[in-house]
Amino acid sequence: MITEEADFFLSSYDFELPPEQIAQFPPEERGASRLLVMPRTGDLDLRHARFSDLPGLLPENALIVVNNSRVLQARLLGSRATGGKVEFLLLTPLPLVLAQAAPDARAGAEGAFSAEAEGLVRAGGSVREGETFDFGAGIRVTVLQSGPFGRRRVRLRWQGDLAKAFAATGHIPLPPYIKRADGEEDLNRYQTVYARDDKTGSVAAPTAGLHFTPELRRELTRAGFQWAEVTLYVGYGTFSPVRSEDIRGHRMHREYVEIPEATAEAVARARAEKRPVVAVGTTSVRALEGVAELCGRVQPYTGWTDIFLYPGRGFRVTDAVLTNFHLPESSLLMLISAFAGRKRVLAAYAEAVARGYRFFSYGDAMLIR
Repeated sequence: MITEEADFFLSSYDFELPPEQIAQFPPEERGASRLLVMPRTGDLDLRHARFSDLPGLLPENALIVVNNSRVLQARLLGSRATGGKVEFLLLTPLPLVLAQAAPDARAGAEGAFSAEAEGLVRAGGSVREGETFDFGAGIRVTVLQSGPFGRRRVRLRWQGDLAKAFAATGHIPLPPYIKRADGEEDLNRYQTVYARDDKTGSVAAPTAGLHFTPELRRELTRAGFQWAEVTLYVGYGTFSPVRSEDIRGHRMHREYVEIPEATAEAVARARAEKRPVVAVGTTSVRALEGVAELCGRVQPYTGWTDIFLYPGRGFRVTDAVLTNFHLPESSLLMLISAFAGRKRVLAAYAEAVARGYRFFSYGDAMLIR
């Protein structure tokens, strides 16, 4: 993909989007979204379809790779000792919190645990190091150290099953561009149908996967497509703005990735047999390409990636991407532009805006093939 100097300017990734096209709710039925089909190279021949048309639009014999992480009800609302309100968003993936959990001697009760973690703390007035907040369901948070942009290192204390405690008192952390409180329907609709309970810990959904239904999965299987799964615990960094005008100065927040052996083998077979690999969502792209960059290929892996893909960066694994529409000047828009070309992507976005597509997490989808 040929790059030009403008590809490295943050302002080059801006575009006009009427606020009414930012989806505030999911479609009435899962899978009822529209699908814009875009060729990765060649003439920009755009096709307008429905997501249910996907089996006839994917490259033949493709391997479909999805992110099976589940969104945690990671947003907690509580109170300060003074009576003021406080909000906490857990950023450390839940499996890592549990891996370092130790009995909490201070609690003096059986089944009490504590662990260090990272999170966002917001409250009226300044937040002091050493201050403790109560969030109900046995969850207490003590601030240990303050960091940039509201991030804090904290001591998390709880009793019993931490995931159940978050489910009992927490809220789905909807993205900031959804201008409403989370509701009952979000407990189901802001999760993919293939999200695994044992992969709970993301603070944002892998939203390209929200369009899939069990029926569509069965149809894809009948059509001969292979299915493989990775786990990337989506961090708040997916919403963090790029603050550097030269985007090459941006540093991605790292995210925790798990590539099982079966998926690594499936990718290796697809590459050897020259079958295309279709990544569902930018999180699957980051998992595959991040591990390939670290290890030279996709192999079984458990660890971190902070890969930042922008024009000029190559793709080792991904042949096609199924994705939603992304925010102006976001690192996700830059990733898609690296894959298909900034000018081409922005032209496709202009067409999507003109035709009334719905944007962002609960919006419509795009297939780049």
